[in-house]
Amino acid sequence: MSSSLGLKTGQVVLVGAGPGDPGLLTLRGKALLARADVVIHDYLANPKLLDFAKESAERIYVGKKGGALNSEHQEKINQLLIASAKSGKTVVRLKGGDPFIFGRGGEEIEALAAASIPFEVVPGVSSAIGVPSYAGIPLTHRKMASSLTIVTGHEDPDKTHSPFDWEKLVTGRDTLVFLMAMGNLQTITQKIIEHGKAADTPTALIQWGSYPYQKTITATLGTVVALAEETRIKPPVVMVVGEVVSLRASLNWFERRPLFGKRILVTRAKTQAGEFLDQLSAFGAETISFPTLQIAPPPDWNALDTAIAQIESYDVLIFTSVNGVSFFRKRLKTLRKDLRLLKGIAICAIGPRTAKAIEDWDLRVDLIPSEFKAEGLLDLLAARGVKGKRFLIPRALEAREILPETLRDLGGEVDVVPAYQALRPSYAPGEIDSLFTQRKIDMLTFASASTLRHFVEIVGKARIAKYLKESKLACIGPITADAATALGFQVSVVPKNYTFPALTDAIVDYYQN
Repeated sequence: MSSSLGLKTGQVVLVGAGPGDPGLLTLRGKALLARADVVIHDYLANPKLLDFAKESAERIYVGKKGGALNSEHQEKINQLLIASAKSGKTVVRLKGGDPFIFGRGGEEIEALAAASIPFEVVPGVSSAIGVPSYAGIPLTHRKMASSLTIVTGHEDPDKTHSPFDWEKLVTGRDTLVFLMAMGNLQTITQKIIEHGKAADTPTALIQWGSYPYQKTITATLGTVVALAEETRIKPPVVMVVGEVVSLRASLNWFERRPLFGKRILVTRAKTQAGEFLDQLSAFGAETISFPTLQIAPPPDWNALDTAIAQIESYDVLIFTSVNGVSFFRKRLKTLRKDLRLLKGIAICAIGPRTAKAIEDWDLRVDLIPSEFKAEGLLDLLAARGVKGKRFLIPRALEAREILPETLRDLGGEVDVVPAYQALRPSYAPGEIDSLFTQRKIDMLTFASASTLRHFVEIVGKARIAKYLKESKLACIGPITADAATALGFQVSVVPKNYTFPALTDAIVDYYQN
């Protein structure tokens, strides 16, 4: 059986994962990941790429730190690929960089061919090319370099039968790129100098290239070893030797982004966090998704179904969130109802995102406050008259009561019905500790009082005091900020407009000022 993508059961596809930035994965690689039954991935493939795989896909890690795989380990990987394919599964072998550039992809394909397993290769952006670009180093330049040589640095240059002819390698070559060179850095630099490269040739070492925590050092061939030891730079590293390295001073774009080097935690529900994560990443932040809300249907549909059955009796329908719109819309469809049911009812939204969700449903929003919270909508409704009118508010099972209570005080009849519920996810203690001890978290972001409350409950006050005492807080609006203050937190960022683009801009401004 084959899919429209040409992916067959019992087939293996080698997919180049690129150097690290998930945005560098090819479109075909992403599409095939989404169809795979098994994803076999290595150390240098960004784990975030696994999010492109379907939830039911088996994920198998076969990576090894600290150097090339030994033959025994590689043979186990080969046999795993063959066995997975023979069981009738579609398999993606996700490999860092490009599978055929020092990735032992050729050996894996040979094993598959020998076992008569159908295969495909999807090229990836090689770290030899992509990483220097992210460091602001063009490997060729009309005035500086017209030739490029890519070399594995993992072969021991002092071996009796070295694969390198160092004199030919160095002489007449403008730019040299070494992959996996850190273990032999001192010997490599000595050999290059001995065979003709000047000791003052510009040299760069780029660690974790294209990741938000990329680290680049520049020196000369004669000084780079000492600087590497001083700065404690460790693999994975791409080494670039040549005059083009000098261009980094003016062409370094990636590490100059305003949030580069900042590690920002996002607590939104996983299904809703994507756009905000992308906005922060676009400014250079390392983003961590740590959902403290899990959006789910309500415990039962009775209240919402009853309200829908008598919808024509309401004068005003109020949506307070995108989730409310989404679940209300899905319930109408389940009950085989359509938009004609809402004829003559005024529709209100709190905030532009909620309004857009309504408009995407081909409905017009009658009221949206300039201040994106319940108090702003109350002012608009009061101006139009509330007394004697019936209001329906499909919302979260638990939410602020100021809107329905104030409408009732003004003489309105209000039905609040649960359209969904925001649950607290569970995390293992070790998972939390691992997250907070990897590197410092510079900023925590919260989009609601409930995300904040759940965060405290999940992490615990002891861990917060231990790991996050220097972290800053950003809240999407004053209500969330007030909740944070009540819990004893100091809030550093609150945007003037209570939207995620505005929150992103406010975070950028905070770090730039």
